[in-house]
Amino acid sequence: MNKVAKNAAWIIGCKMAQSLLAFIIGMLTARYLGPSNYGLITYAASLVAFVVPIMQLGFSNILVRELIDHPEKEGESLGSAMGLSLASSVLCIIGVVAFAAIANPNEPTTIWVCFLYSLILIFQAIEHVNYWFQAKFLSKYTSIVSVCAYAIVSAYKIYLLATKKSIYWFSLSNALDACLIAVAALVIYYRIGGQKLSFSIETSRQMFEKSRHYIVSSMMVTVFAQTDKIMLKLMLDDASVGYYGAAVSCAGITSFVFAAIIDSFRPSIFEGRQQSGEVFEHRLTMLYSIVIYLSLAQSVVVAVFAKLIVFIIYGEAYAPAGAALRIIVWYTTFSYLGSVRNIWVLANNQQRHLWKINLSGALANVLLNALLIPVLGINGAALASLATQFFTNVVTGYFIKSIRPNNAIMVRGCNPKYLAETVSKVLPNRKRGAS
Repeated sequence: MNKVAKNAAWIIGCKMAQSLLAFIIGMLTARYLGPSNYGLITYAASLVAFVVPIMQLGFSNILVRELIDHPEKEGESLGSAMGLSLASSVLCIIGVVAFAAIANPNEPTTIWVCFLYSLILIFQAIEHVNYWFQAKFLSKYTSIVSVCAYAIVSAYKIYLLATKKSIYWFSLSNALDACLIAVAALVIYYRIGGQKLSFSIETSRQMFEKSRHYIVSSMMVTVFAQTDKIMLKLMLDDASVGYYGAAVSCAGITSFVFAAIIDSFRPSIFEGRQQSGEVFEHRLTMLYSIVIYLSLAQSVVVAVFAKLIVFIIYGEAYAPAGAALRIIVWYTTFSYLGSVRNIWVLANNQQRHLWKINLSGALANVLLNALLIPVLGINGAALASLATQFFTNVVTGYFIKSIRPNNAIMVRGCNPKYLAETVSKVLPNRKRGAS
């Protein structure tokens, strides 16, 4: 628990600094671009998100466990994952541009924005090295790198705002951020003793055999996470995407906290699996309890102050996002539960069921969006997302017999005693470390 707490503290601390920068720069950028241009960048981000699972080839879901189980060939594992993902990223960029050209044939600005934004995929493929830091409980390095990189990119965005640059320059800024993080992470990896990266066909084959189950399932997750924005653009307009994107951004403003907690618990849970099933389940229950209670507390606060939050961050021009935010924020709880469930799935080799879960969620999301958007606009998209997340990450677990044990652990995590136990274990350790 001490390792987990320290690792999470580094991630959360640095992410808080990064989020503060993001808050200020995002607020200024959204106000400068206006709902339509901001909606266009949100649309490009959604298209890129669709192909990220293809670019990653499922390696992001298995690398931590691979590095823990086979530390003697970590260089091969990382190098093989990066090599295949780099090749895939080029194909994905071509796919994004082709889709934008077909779906928006008379909108050259949209096509160029999508192309520039999609360049981030190349550097995200290199960022697989970050999973080595997670496996070693050394996330403080990547956290510091992320903050420094974002500080540089923030300065770049301030320059763009001051000189009133076009939307194209803003579209490219995220790729610059990813580039700085990827290069710096590689340098640190070698400096602190990481093995030489190498590509192995056999290692690639073995890893892909485990990761391939996650490709389709991750794509389906992306469908019900991003379809709403794309359908809003195609069925309504860029401004609606801007309002909805603002609401989604506000709902996920603290997502880094949950990502840090889950990422920090993951190696400890896998290690617990090697010890005994009881240790594994207990640690997973503790993680569920933290995620459930923290996310519910966040949802209550955001729902109460939704309009004020939107006004402070985005201004009066984004006022329609307030009502959607009150709905969207509740889906974050179920989204985080899905991330925890995937740890159980991988540890118990139940990846083959993920495509069923996520395909059903994707179909439900598309259908609900098609029915609700024409009637309720962005609020309809918000309701569709909430219903889909609950159905996919809670309900389907009872339909599939092999996944039911995870749902039992999830329900057990609702007992606040596990939250109290986690806090009691972390705080004394941190106090002893400080002394």
